[in-house]
Amino acid sequence: MSAFDNDRYLAAQKKSILARVNASKNRLYLEFGGKLIGDLHASRVLPGYDPNVKIRLLKELSSKADIIICIHAGDIEEHKVRADLGITYDKEALRLIDELRNNGVDVTAVVITRFNGESGALAFQKSLSSNGIAVYLHRGIEGYPMDVDHVVSDAGFGSNPYIPVTQPLVVVTGPGPNSGKMGTCLSQMYHEYKRGNIAHYAKFETFPVWNLPLNHPVNLAYEAATADLRDMNAMDFFHFDAYGKMAVNYNRDLQAFPLLRTVFQRIIGEECWYKSPTDMGVNCIKEGIVDDAAVSKAANEEIARRYYRAYADYKLGRASAMTIARMQEVAAKANIDVENRDVVVASRKAAAEAKEKGKGNKGIFCGAAIKLQDGTIVTGKNSPLMHSASSMILNAVKQLAGIQDDHHLLLPEILESIANFKDSLGAVRSPGLDVSETLIALVISANSDKMAQKALSCLSALRGCDLHLTHIPSAGDDAGLRRLGCLFTYDPVPPTKKLFMEN
Repeated sequence: MSAFDNDRYLAAQKKSILARVNASKNRLYLEFGGKLIGDLHASRVLPGYDPNVKIRLLKELSSKADIIICIHAGDIEEHKVRADLGITYDKEALRLIDELRNNGVDVTAVVITRFNGESGALAFQKSLSSNGIAVYLHRGIEGYPMDVDHVVSDAGFGSNPYIPVTQPLVVVTGPGPNSGKMGTCLSQMYHEYKRGNIAHYAKFETFPVWNLPLNHPVNLAYEAATADLRDMNAMDFFHFDAYGKMAVNYNRDLQAFPLLRTVFQRIIGEECWYKSPTDMGVNCIKEGIVDDAAVSKAANEEIARRYYRAYADYKLGRASAMTIARMQEVAAKANIDVENRDVVVASRKAAAEAKEKGKGNKGIFCGAAIKLQDGTIVTGKNSPLMHSASSMILNAVKQLAGIQDDHHLLLPEILESIANFKDSLGAVRSPGLDVSETLIALVISANSDKMAQKALSCLSALRGCDLHLTHIPSAGDDAGLRRLGCLFTYDPVPPTKKLFMEN
């Protein structure tokens, strides 16, 4: 049974947004936080959640909505990568446009925010413009947001070009956090006011969930997901003071609210209609949760995965000590013993068994473990012909297909031919087949082997399965596991003793 009801959530969310549109009487700028498409974090912590449910929502609202996509010029210039998909933010923006179009939703404009002459941003603008997409450049505003007198003036928001919109709802989204969505909303509100219109603002954030307990696993998973930003959930004291009701928000919104309220009041020339940061939010996630126990379990598993990713990034120099310290704090609040995670224990045991069996050999022994949907854990070890992740995948599909362990799914001649070919390319190449190569070999073998065909049909059952590697995955392992939809973590240990590894 699914732990989340998308239809119930969608109905509640749509009703809430339309109520805000009606209350605005003119136009509502709705900041879409989080990921518009492929919200994999939400689907991991809310089993059954459709990662593209927001697209469904926009499709239902499209007759009343303009869509604006924001992307920070610095993210384009620095080739910032969306970690869960392994693609840059500019490519994610293109994917977002394509996905919206595929669902019959047109994009009104793209805004490149905090532009300061970056060549990458100009190239991106040219590419979009050549494809008929309106692109606007918003420069950074000196003193934003603290210097309210300057920010809310013709030299501040007024210096940004106005983006022509026609619908009562304007959805402002982006490929990731800090894309300039709120600044774009405020800039548009300023221009609306100068045109004699009073526009309202609201925020659509999935997490944290305002009407779940402060330390509910779903809210703690949000803290884990934003450990690098050091976001912390907190009770919204503005909301309690105004209404006498408890509500959960997070530190940045609470800290920014007094200033944001002042900016709103300066733009519209009257008292702000919001009494708390929670008031600004449109979040009906709780309406869709139908099995809180299952959701809590999934959220705790996500916290453990986030911990291992942060730890690996820290050891590899890609994350700060403050980030891993924050992750340790979140794991402690959730009462999670990350070292006793079942796939971690199993993978390390597999590596230890391989080392014991290969005593006297000088190689590095690697292990991998995957937890199937029924809870069964399957392991794999590395060998001269195969990476541990590859061995694990083959063992897993054998288990799912009911194939005997001693049956060779890959034709021996194909396996040896690929391995020999890789070896002949030079010493920098990694020995053995990685996951991507193994999947190709399985497809070839399935042409002449019924058991391989049967195993091939079981690959889809690996989507969403937890797995852990005792080593850093090669590029081919990483790509293959992502393609299969596995939720993998790893220990930050090189799989070989070589300093340079072409994967």
